[in-house]
Amino acid sequence: MTATEQALHQALIDLEQTVASLRTANPKPSLLPLFARIDQLARQLPPDTDPTFRHYLQKKSYEKARRWLQGRDAENQVGNCRHAPE
Repeated sequence: MTATEQALHQALIDLEQTVASLRTANPKPSLLPLFARIDQLARQLPPDTDPTFRHYLQKKSYEKARRWLQGRDAENQVGNCRHAPE
């Protein structure tokens, strides 16, 4: 995993954990900085980045992107766009 992919992986985990805490958090945390960080890191990916991973990030399919980074893309289900893991 590249340094950018590692940072994306951590940002996706941070997002997932923050979302999970929303029900009980007081005050509620803002998700906007997390989304901005993910978008910033995605823009840093090289042009030869796997198109499936890039697709997940562009479509905001963050759970699928996290699984892809963890080598678990086979667990991803076909989305509304009909994009299936290859």
